[in-house]
Amino acid sequence: MRNILILFFIVFVCTACSNKEKETDTGKPKILWLDAEANFKRFSDQDSIRFYLDLAKNTGFNGIVVDVRPMEGDVLYKSKILKPLTTFGDGYVYERNWDYLQFFIDEARKRNMKVTVSAGILPAGLVRQKTGTAYEDTSWDDKVCIAYTPDGLKSMKETSEYAVFLNPALTSVQTLVSEYVSEIVSNYDFDAFTLDYCRFCNANYDFSDSTRVAFEKFIGKKVERFPEDIFTYNDKAERVPGKYYKQWWEFRSTTITNLISSIRKTIKGKKPDMKLNYWAASWIHSIYGNGQNWGSKKHYDPSEMFPEWALETYKNTGFADQLDVFMLGSYLYDVYGLDNNESIEYAIDRAYKLIGDDCEIYGTVYGENNIKNMEDAVYVCLTQSAGLMVFDIVQVIKYNMWDDIKRGIGRAEGNNN
Repeated sequence: MRNILILFFIVFVCTACSNKEKETDTGKPKILWLDAEANFKRFSDQDSIRFYLDLAKNTGFNGIVVDVRPMEGDVLYKSKILKPLTTFGDGYVYERNWDYLQFFIDEARKRNMKVTVSAGILPAGLVRQKTGTAYEDTSWDDKVCIAYTPDGLKSMKETSEYAVFLNPALTSVQTLVSEYVSEIVSNYDFDAFTLDYCRFCNANYDFSDSTRVAFEKFIGKKVERFPEDIFTYNDKAERVPGKYYKQWWEFRSTTITNLISSIRKTIKGKKPDMKLNYWAASWIHSIYGNGQNWGSKKHYDPSEMFPEWALETYKNTGFADQLDVFMLGSYLYDVYGLDNNESIEYAIDRAYKLIGDDCEIYGTVYGENNIKNMEDAVYVCLTQSAGLMVFDIVQVIKYNMWDDIKRGIGRAEGNNN
């Protein structure tokens, strides 16, 4: 009798463990991004959130990205640092008496879905609407990036860019970022934090006096003509390199990499098991102006590939080793072709060559680019990278791509009939 009881207990435990594994083992990450701006009105209703989480789960997604700090700069979580986002775009106003982020976390957990929180790290206002953090208080003016255009220097608030960016070279901005990231990580229980827009806006920013001082410290000498010693413009508004042209891009990349490293320390200091993710476009050859070197210090030598703008030491600014996951922005129309540099397959292959084993790589797709081949795009991301992210739910809804995504997941996981 005793032996029978022992045998029953072993069978029970093994069955329970097996069931638990089945419950939690959902394969590679298959993540749906929920942009705050595009879905502001849609997700002002809790039943709508439940409905779309059910739809995402039934499609095969096992995770979501919840955007809580869009480019306006206000936020969708309970904060003592930043203002709540209550209106967007068309003037629709909604003041919640419930916690947006916590509700998403709670509902995702009910569906056994992982939760990644995303924040637009440096945007702080919408230029055309003149709304958001940078427009609410003049004390932000000294933190906003300065533009260098063929017409001269001017505040980013006076340009035609979509959003205002804060200057990542400023200690005050770095401190602000650390504070609100720490607040989110400390107050909510989720799985990963994704950095979005953790970069300079583009090559035309930042050319403030404070950044000039930081650059002079970086190169160890005074810049006599700023910004002309960096570059000038010809009559076609094209950049003409100056004497410190290559050092300038390395400085900017160093600035962003240091910011990412600081954020990593903040997150891991609070939640060691929380993953740090970063999204960036796959076309690394053209985003150096943003300060984004997502390659590996060990596997990628930009000076050999792009000698026109990269010094030999530029490779030391690679930040792949600071990440747990790199969300590769393979937002391309073509899916197949290892010899086609405009294909998702090519982008993923190149990312592995430039990153190596520094971090995991998830292939990510942009809904509108893959309306006609979403099934294939999903399949390639899941079979040729460590995971999938689809941006954005608003496009999946608009073009009714749920079945295409489901078929792509099924093909990748061998579940299609």
